[in-house]
Amino acid sequence: MNMNLFPFATSAKKHPLKRALWLAGKHAFCLYVCLFVASLAWAQDSAIEERFRQATKAMREGHLDEAGESFASITKDSPNFAEAHLNLGLVREEQGRNEEAVASFQKALTLKPRLRGANLFLAMAEYRLNYFQNATAALKKETAYYPSDPNAWMWLGVVLLAAENPEEAAAALDRADKLAPGNVDILYHRGRAHLLISKNSYEKMFKADPNSWRVHQVLAQADAESERDEDAIAEYAAAIKLAPNQPGLHEELGAEYQKTGKPEAAEDALRRELELDPNNVLARYKLGTLQIEQGNVAEGKNALEAALKQNPRLKNAAYYLGRAEMQTGNDEGAAEDFKRAVAADSDTETVQQSWYQLGIVYRRMHRIAEAQRALATFQKMKDQETERQRQSLEKKKKAQGLNETPQDPSPKNP
Repeated sequence: MNMNLFPFATSAKKHPLKRALWLAGKHAFCLYVCLFVASLAWAQDSAIEERFRQATKAMREGHLDEAGESFASITKDSPNFAEAHLNLGLVREEQGRNEEAVASFQKALTLKPRLRGANLFLAMAEYRLNYFQNATAALKKETAYYPSDPNAWMWLGVVLLAAENPEEAAAALDRADKLAPGNVDILYHRGRAHLLISKNSYEKMFKADPNSWRVHQVLAQADAESERDEDAIAEYAAAIKLAPNQPGLHEELGAEYQKTGKPEAAEDALRRELELDPNNVLARYKLGTLQIEQGNVAEGKNALEAALKQNPRLKNAAYYLGRAEMQTGNDEGAAEDFKRAVAADSDTETVQQSWYQLGIVYRRMHRIAEAQRALATFQKMKDQETERQRQSLEKKKKAQGLNETPQDPSPKNP
């Protein structure tokens, strides 16, 4: 399996995964070059020291041929100078001469086994040569010596993924994420590792018992995520037929019925879920919101309030309570609920609708200025969403080459 993702920079720039790894490597390269220059603690004569500094300067500036010749000369004249071997390896790695880079890094580590970054860059060169076992061993040393380095943990995860070991890769990438939260490269590889673990688990499940209700459940969930709602309903029904008293299945089925505009079937499924599991707060919440939408305000409000007693942080609950109060004519209570909805951690669509409903309630209460402000906020949000959709469509057209001016296919007059 060829996993040599970025043998040279030009190919890396053409592929998102290659580019992510290449940029991570470039970032680490610059980091360690600066580190080595700043932390020299060796006794050399001034001429060697000056040659080293000039070679490092050339390396930082991208003059790799010049830097490579200089470091090679320094290691010949001063063969025990570990940092010079390391920087020569960095140059060779940047040049794509990975076998030579490996030899230089190994020499540096022979001289200084705990030299910062040496095992990391050795592993990167070995990874590019598909020597995954060697790269893993080097990175485990680097993470043992420098456990707070997120780059080392990330590369350990990357190498383990290439070696088809997603479980260990996920553990390494989880550690990297804790050290550098928000790093998009780490998050990408971490997500990929966990996705592979899920895929492997599902494949084993299918092989173990293809007729299990769990198989139908996971297929239903996949259909639901892909918005194949009718297929999801069929799979949930098949799962329920095999496990009619299994908690959770009726709730998920009810949600799919609601999405497909089948409120009565949705309500029946959610009621059955609560018979099986009276403590299912999400089922009670979904039942309450569904009943409010269908005009069964009293039962819906009771269900919603009961769910909120179990979990006061239920998302969008204030909006649905406002809808219930509106239907009973309690405009004052509805206004308070909608104000809480726009201030709470609600999704964008619910916030937008809350502003609209708040404007309607204020108008009914003859609070005209407040109604106008609420409706203006609603319109502003709606316009912003329309603009985002327009920009997204333009980007898609541009990516597909559809935004060019069409050519007139008719023949031109001479």
